[in-house]
Amino acid sequence: MNARMAISNPVSYGMVAFAAMLSLYFGVLALLSGWEFTWLQFSEVWYYVVPLAAGFGLQVTLFVRLRRLLLTSADSKALMAASGTTSTAAMISCCAHYLVNIAPVLGATGLVAFATAYQTEFFWVGLAFNAAGIAYIGNKLVKATRDHAQCAPA
Repeated sequence: MNARMAISNPVSYGMVAFAAMLSLYFGVLALLSGWEFTWLQFSEVWYYVVPLAAGFGLQVTLFVRLRRLLLTSADSKALMAASGTTSTAAMISCCAHYLVNIAPVLGATGLVAFATAYQTEFFWVGLAFNAAGIAYIGNKLVKATRDHAQCAPA
């Protein structure tokens, strides 16, 4: 069985996207602060991180279904990319304040302070972008499914 056949279901794509988003979160945080701290941080903010990753996975699932109906959809791709980027930034911002140890070397102390001060707001913005992406792609999918059903032979 080749890789394309293994991931042929839209839900499978969404699950892979969910896992990839969580892997990115854990990977970045573990590189910055180690595994022990990563688990501690995750236990404190899991209620933001998991919904962000799940929302992104749901968007990917909806997008794959839509794409299969329409073959191309530039608007949906752009919104999903923006939402995924925002979700990733929100999850990474939760550990950005630990960059302060190396920030002077990077010249980014102000950026780290900003990310730390608005960590919760970044999570909420990420969740809002997720909701907007799900609503937008979901709406397009409903319309495309309805239009497709009208064109199908009876």
